[in-house]
Amino acid sequence: MNILMVEDDADLSNVVVSQLQKEGYVTDVCANGNDVALFLKNGEYDLLLLDRMLPGKDGIQVLRELRGRENTIPVIFITALGEIEDRIEGLDAGADDYLTKPYDIEELKARIRAIARRPQKMEDNHEFAVGSTILDMSRYILRNGEKEISLSKREALLCLLLFRNIGQVLEREKILRKVWGMDNFVEESNVDTYIHFVRRRLKEVESPLVIKSIHGVGYCLVKP
Repeated sequence: MNILMVEDDADLSNVVVSQLQKEGYVTDVCANGNDVALFLKNGEYDLLLLDRMLPGKDGIQVLRELRGRENTIPVIFITALGEIEDRIEGLDAGADDYLTKPYDIEELKARIRAIARRPQKMEDNHEFAVGSTILDMSRYILRNGEKEISLSKREALLCLLLFRNIGQVLEREKILRKVWGMDNFVEESNVDTYIHFVRRRLKEVESPLVIKSIHGVGYCLVKP
């Protein structure tokens, strides 16, 4: 699960991120309400941990704008505002859960697990198809006809990005942001390595899809 934590208290966010990463969650931090839309545009996130009192836009405004754009990403408010009126306002704005500070990190982990266990809405399709080639993100499976192969999570995320942008050139920097996250310091050579892996997976299932190299720029998935 990829998580975006929107929190301006650096000490708190450092502690929480450290604990969540131990659980295997990829977690980025955004410290300003004005920057949330940019993070969501440039990264693939499954959950938003959102403070209410933020520099720039406050958490309620951020969430209302997200829901106004029909963004259904699960949101847990984490805030010092714990009165019943505050909770009602947060939940009515579109939050999935509401946790007040100070809180125990184990409770936060439990609430994250509860969100992860929720069934996806019917319109949230786990399968993405380009022609005869199908990517199953629920099981990290790449399938073409009768042939299928398991992918690592990183390979699946890269496939998903390519599938969603069929025919478009993706710069290496954008691939890094989308697949590895904005706050992960990863060398661009990792992109080339994983492109090689995905090309091999496509070949193994005999997919007609081709990943073209755009010299000095990045890559493009094309359907012959």
